[in-house]
Parts: sequence; structure tokens; C-alpha cells
Amino acid sequence: MSLSQRTLLHLIAISLLLPALLLAPMLTESSPLLATEQQQKQHQDQLPWLLHSNSGESSTTTRALSWLWPWSAADSRTDDANERALLAQGGITVVGPSTEESDIDSEAVLAEALDIDIDSHGNYIHTIAIRNNGRGNATAAKSEVRAPRRSLVLTHGYFAGVGFFFRNYHGLSQVDGWDIYAIDWLGMGRSSRPTYKGVRDEGDDRRAEHAEDFFVESLEAWRQRMGIDKMVLCGHSFGGYMVGVYALKYPQHVEKLVLLSPIGVPEAPRDLENMIWKGYEPVHRKLHPKEGEYRMTSNNEAPVYDGKPSWQRLLLFRTSVYMWDNNYSPQWVVRLCGPLGRRLVSWYIGRFSLLTDEQRRGMAAYAHQHAQLAESSASSLGDFLRPGGFARKPLVNRVPDVTMPTVFFYGSHDWVGHAGGEEIIKRIDGRVSTRIYHIPNASHNFHIDNPVVFNRYMIDEMTRVDEQ
Repeated sequence: MSLSQRTLLHLIAISLLLPALLLAPMLTESSPLLATEQQQKQHQDQLPWLLHSNSGESSTTTRALSWLWPWSAADSRTDDANERALLAQGGITVVGPSTEESDIDSEAVLAEALDIDIDSHGNYIHTIAIRNNGRGNATAAKSEVRAPRRSLVLTHGYFAGVGFFFRNYHGLSQVDGWDIYAIDWLGMGRSSRPTYKGVRDEGDDRRAEHAEDFFVESLEAWRQRMGIDKMVLCGHSFGGYMVGVYALKYPQHVEKLVLLSPIGVPEAPRDLENMIWKGYEPVHRKLHPKEGEYRMTSNNEAPVYDGKPSWQRLLLFRTSVYMWDNNYSPQWVVRLCGPLGRRLVSWYIGRFSLLTDEQRRGMAAYAHQHAQLAESSASSLGDFLRPGGFARKPLVNRVPDVTMPTVFFYGSHDWVGHAGGEEIIKRIDGRVSTRIYHIPNASHNFHIDNPVVFNRYMIDEMTRVDEQ
């Protein structure tokens, strides 16, 4: 591709902004004991992909954008006001070492905001910890001896963070004998932002494995640092994909796997190239399924293509594919837009129609702050997903090998189809306990749309943790 063609595509990409980048979802949408220094060092030696953290540093693009929009700079480690405000709307009070006991409401559910160092390069995983049912002093001394407790670890989806569980912490934290943790994936949210470099030229499998290792190995380093031996591991959307991969690699540390509308489950349709690169718009018609025929949904609908696509649609799709494959991210677009970026994020958060205006404003401020931080692992999406949102290494061919109880959740009008979860359960074939839940009156983010039902089902799974 010539320089002029590449420049033209960049200009087109800028003009299209967020719709092009969001093509895929639019097409479908006690204090823990610390590990020993020896254990930490051993695992750090296994993390060659972790370069020196660039938190607080800027790439050339970031510096240029900061010069254009100087008010857009944010610091993940110090600017926690938006996170605290959002969690407060869920009844959670974040406390720290300097918090005075007289400042704490006696009825409040208390949480710690921790930055857990995971290597010798300054990288850390931002963590929300709710222990002892959120009662008493959540910042008790690390040496305090207490009865063993089980751990639920929540991981967020793409363009999200620990704050997106703000409607769930209060209910889940009241289950006796459990500690609740939520993490920001490395390079996302308020975790550190190491430089992420993909390996696009080494084939689909290696490209995907490199991206998966970035997240899976940092989660394992966090687990070691926290001293958690076994956990109920729960991931939403992008997080669901990554915890599924983690459970396959480190099954000895996962008591139960909970996949909340995970992406990357089904195999790509044979006609994906027509759907995406050639710009043909699928028209859904009921067809009788034939052997080997791709099924778009559980209702046995399959795509057919009518007519030649318009040049506008062809331009949109091809630009989207180019940007996806070249690791552009929605966060990059938000930063590029400067003062207009906040409006883009507010438009995105506006989809949560069941929230109050105050809750939407809180989520928008929280998400926008994260989008202002230096680019890191958000650019990895195209490394493990093909354009259109299909995994380069689909979970449907991998998760059936799990050795722990596995549970799926989907929203009643979720853009991620539940047929993939059903197929995995079918292939597991009763070797371990499995279940699938459908959350009524809810979309892809059902834990936000309908927290009462989601929390009830999730608590059921926590109390059943010993079943095999």
C-alpha cells in the first residue's frame, strides 16, 4: 500500500470515528497473604512480554494529542474520584490507610482500592477488594490471622473497568465466607499501561496466543501476589474469553468458571469474507439447517446476500477492517477527538437506558477518564479476534476441555448469541457440572441492566461451589 493510500485511509478512519471501530458489536453488539519473593521472582522471569511500564509516559501520538488537547491528560494511579463516585452509587465506600473511622458510615460496605505490583518493571493490577463482607475495618493489618475464606474474582469486558460492577458489589459481598475482588486487566482501566506489541506477521495462532499471554500471565502474577490458591473466576465479554483461556492453562487455581456472555466462542462462518471485506449486508431469512451449514443464531437463521453493496457501505466496511487489523482502538478515537471525546463516550453509555441520569453520567465520566490514558492492551483486540468479532482461536474448540464446573450467563436481548455456550455445554457432555442462565429484561451488560436477578443467580453459584 502506497503512502498516499495509507494517508487517505487514515483520514477516512478519522471521519468515520466510533461507528467504524464498533462494527463487530453493531453487527451482532482477611487481607490476603502475599506470595513469597521467590515465587514472585520465578513468575516474573516467565513474563518476557511485559516491557517497562509506560504509565506516566507517552508515545509520540499521545504526546501530540496532549499538546492538541492539554486538558485530556489523566493519571491512573492518582485520579480516583470518578471511580469512587461510581462505586458510591452502588453503596460501596472506598477506604484507605488514611481513612478516619469517624468518616465511615456504620452501614457502609467497605472496599479497598489496591494497586498490586506484578513484576519488577513497575507494572501493577488495579484491584477492588471487599473482604469480611464489607464490614469493619477493610484495611486491617496484613498479618492479621483469620479463618480461610473463598474468593470470587470479577473481570470486566472491553472498554470497561472495575467500576462497571458497581451495581453488583453490595449484593455479592454479603455472602458469608467470601471475599470479592475485581481487577482492571493489565493495560486497561486504572492498571498500569505497559507497551503492547503484537506479532501480526507470525500467523493467526501465534498472534492470538501472544495477546492471550499478555492478559493470562498478568492475571496469574496477580493471583500469586495476592496469595489466592483457588478462586471462582468470572469474566464478562472480553473478560470471559480471557478467563476461559486462563482456566485451561491454570485449572488448579479455578474452583468454578463463570462466563458472562463471553466473546470469541463460535467459529467464524465460511462466508465471513463476504460479510465483512466485500461489504455485503446479510438479510436474515429462516432456512432449514443442513449438515455443515452455518447458523447465525439459535433460531436457525442464516445470512443470504441481496444485490451489490453501495460504495458508502463498502468504504465503511473496508475502512473498519483496515483499522481493526492495524490495532486501532475506540480509546484511540476518543483521545483523537479531544473535547468531543466525552460526547462520544456519553453517547455510548447512553445505551444503558435502565440506569438513572446520575448513574449514566457517572459511568461516562469513569469510562472517559480511562480512555484518556496511554494506549496499551486495548489495541490487542484485533490480535485474537478477526474483523466481525470472531476469535482466531474459538473457545468452542477449547473450553470443552475444562476440568471445573462451568456456568454461562446471557442477556435476554444480548448481541452475543447463546448458541456458543450451549454448544460448549453439549461438548462437555456431563464431565463436569454446567449451567446456562438467561437474564430477563437485559442486554449484553445484564449485570448492569438487571442486577437483582444477576446477583441472585450469581449468589446461587457461589453457594454451590463445592459441586463437581
